[in-house]
Amino acid sequence: MQQTARTTAPTHLWIVGILSLIWNCFGGYNYTMTRTRNLDYLGSMGVDPNVVLNYIDAMPMYAQVGWGLGVWGALLGSILLLMRSRFAVHAFAVSLIGAVVSLGSQYLGPTPPAEMSTGASKYMPLVIIALAAVQLWYANNARKTGVLV
Repeated sequence: MQQTARTTAPTHLWIVGILSLIWNCFGGYNYTMTRTRNLDYLGSMGVDPNVVLNYIDAMPMYAQVGWGLGVWGALLGSILLLMRSRFAVHAFAVSLIGAVVSLGSQYLGPTPPAEMSTGASKYMPLVIIALAAVQLWYANNARKTGVLV
């Protein structure tokens, strides 16, 4: 009978995994509150909730599907990363593709309302895509070094 010894997870895995989980839980919360049309939540962002909802409703279907894949793929990837599963790489890859499809439509499609594209909001899609790429890179390197099995 062959047994494989599982080594202790490195500290950086827990740090990255927990930070990733917190970040992606916020993404899931934001997605859920937006999809359930929670006006109190949407109003708390300093933007007229109806403007946000009209923009979301007008998004092409591919962007809406990409948004869901991006959000839930990232959350699943974070959980799988903490479980040390090699499938975290696949989940983060789906998340990155979804984020690029969804957020890319903001740059290539209809321009978001001014209230949603000023200040930090203007750069948030780029930050989200960059973090999705970093999470995929980290998971892939952890898989290559045997941290994820």
